[in-house]
Amino acid sequence: MLVVEDETDIADSYELWLNNAYEVYRAETGEVALSKLDELAVDVVLLDRMLPGVSGDEVLDEIRKQGYRCRVAMVSAVQPGIDVVEMGFDGYITKPPDKEELRETVERLLARSTTSCRNTIHWSPGSQHYSQNSLMRS
Repeated sequence: MLVVEDETDIADSYELWLNNAYEVYRAETGEVALSKLDELAVDVVLLDRMLPGVSGDEVLDEIRKQGYRCRVAMVSAVQPGIDVVEMGFDGYITKPPDKEELRETVERLLARSTTSCRNTIHWSPGSQHYSQNSLMRS
């Protein structure tokens, strides 16, 4: 999972809420996010809409243009309006989310993911984690 958030306190909260169940990577800018997507196998991106430099909207456009097959939840302090209808994200979270809303959104997006967008997943009964670069699930 990749958390793209320029506000350190918010990114820290997301990581704290999610890192016991998922492997969480972070990016503070759109440029860094796109670079990490080139390097990592990521199933879910939590993408802040208002980033310095390359905006979250532009990152989302690039994710779709480049054919990354991850699920994207746009995260914004602004209630979604008509302008978001054709943006191509898979979920929308209004800031500030609480822990349960964030975790439920991630679970929902993972449930909609297809195995073709992931690396091979190795799981054994009795294990509490899938072992994979992009996903560790309790």
